[in-house]
Amino acid sequence: MSIMAVHEHPHRHTGFRLPSVRRTGTASGDAETATVTATRSYVFAGLRLLTGFVFLWAFLDKTFGFGYATGSGKGWIDGGSPTKGFLGGVAVGPMESTFHDWAGAGWADWLFMLGLLGIGLALVSGIALRLAAVAGTAMMALMWIAEWPPARHLSDGSLSMSTNPFADYHLIYAVVLIALAAAGAGATWGLGKAWARLPFVSRNRWLL
Repeated sequence: MSIMAVHEHPHRHTGFRLPSVRRTGTASGDAETATVTATRSYVFAGLRLLTGFVFLWAFLDKTFGFGYATGSGKGWIDGGSPTKGFLGGVAVGPMESTFHDWAGAGWADWLFMLGLLGIGLALVSGIALRLAAVAGTAMMALMWIAEWPPARHLSDGSLSMSTNPFADYHLIYAVVLIALAAAGAGATWGLGKAWARLPFVSRNRWLL
């Protein structure tokens, strides 16, 4: 009996320990993966909300003239034009004359303001991020062309004061919008999950 006890006890002890080590390692890895995933979701959600506020604030300031980028009394509701100052001031680039023609046009004002509002609401709510990415990228591309960072000099020969011939803030915003859509950043701190479950959205994935 004593011999059986000596031989069987180590066997039972070893058989008990090895599965325990494996389970602990797996659980630790799963917990670490979950933590990284959650952290990434929160980072993207925070970036989404901040970027959404940038677009929404631009819309509100241009509409009501809070006295920041748009002077008090010069808002859209006061008869001011959201595009006249910026597009009318374009002084470089291949579309300079075109932008001058667009400056202050009613259709340009409405399109620009609806774009700011739509992109801002989509980002803050976490829905239709793919549409927001497409619209926002198109808007940023036009604004990039309007400022034309590659130019060293303006049309009148003065220095353009461009800080980078390619990677300016318009490009950064466009990349952020695309990244948010690709990451599905509306699920955290947003209505992305509820939006994705709607029947018409499920049938049309481009609405995500």
